[in-house]
Amino acid sequence: MKILKTTTPKITYIQQEWHFIDVRGRILGDAAQEIAKLLIGKNKAIYTPNINVGDKVVVLNSKKVAVTGRKLDDKTYYRHTGYPGGIRNENLRSLLDRRPNEVIRRAVKNMLPKNKLQKIRMANLYIYEGDQHPHEAQQK
Repeated sequence: MKILKTTTPKITYIQQEWHFIDVRGRILGDAAQEIAKLLIGKNKAIYTPNINVGDKVVVLNSKKVAVTGRKLDDKTYYRHTGYPGGIRNENLRSLLDRRPNEVIRRAVKNMLPKNKLQKIRMANLYIYEGDQHPHEAQQK
């Protein structure tokens, strides 16, 4: 009888790569799905659900992301201030005008698993409104 072994990658062997994604004209959900896969590390052969093997992702041109249908006016984001009757809502169009990075950040965060690694993976995400970013040294 052959015994199969499952190996766990050691943290010292995990190498994080840098990915630069330009979302100009791309659909919000498709771009967020690709970003989430890179942050989780599902594109690697050493993927393990309980270890952060994901890469670092830099998102450029977040202001020019596209959405389909009537989502600009129909999609609503809710938050609560913590006071009684303090629910606030904002549609996608106004949030995209005011804080375009937050739109992509929320889309990616909702596509990540809800566990202890979510905060660590979100720390590997860098979002910028334009083409300029301070990560020139990481580009190949």
